[in-house]
Amino acid sequence: MSEPRATADRPRRRYAQRLPPEERRAQLLDAAFAVLEKAELHELNMEAVAAEAGVGKPVLYTVFKTRADLVAALLERERERALEQVAETLPTDLLGADPVVVASATVEAFVGVALSNPTRWRLLLAGPGNAPDEYREAIRSSRAGIFDQAEALVRMGLVIDPRWAGIDSGLLTNSLLTISEMLARLAVSDPDAYPRERIEGFVQAIVRLLIGGATPE
Repeated sequence: MSEPRATADRPRRRYAQRLPPEERRAQLLDAAFAVLEKAELHELNMEAVAAEAGVGKPVLYTVFKTRADLVAALLERERERALEQVAETLPTDLLGADPVVVASATVEAFVGVALSNPTRWRLLLAGPGNAPDEYREAIRSSRAGIFDQAEALVRMGLVIDPRWAGIDSGLLTNSLLTISEMLARLAVSDPDAYPRERIEGFVQAIVRLLIGGATPE
């Protein structure tokens, strides 16, 4: 006996390929990242992520119960990858180095890292105050991790070079990060108006100004 025509013509439901939990999680985070290459964080929705991953929403909700859970996991992953990116550009030997050269080179490297992956850094440089309530804690956490890494480097520099003695490491780190984040945000959002050469020239001038134009003895 043949099937009724309506049943025969109905498209078969697509089922997502079974994946181990960690692979599924990575797949969904990759899909969310891909969606955010074309949208802002507040525009992210579960339907778009599921469609990008080629799965049904029930599969997505099995891994991430809420949109906030998904965003928190994505920000944590991208923060870890960002720290790896930054660590590769940071100086490892500060002995005998001119603090002006080190500071300006570090800020320039930070901007370069941001330009190498604009989507990642657009997420991480988003201010918590401008984010939806459900994302603010995750953004604060990701920024805190970057701050801790930067302050450790600043403290090392303060110990090594006596000309930095008496400078508050927390305030100096905040100043450098504020400048770095501002420049990276401009470079990512409007590269035509703020090309890398313009930013590098500004960095070299402002860092020398911040530390009083100190030069090696």
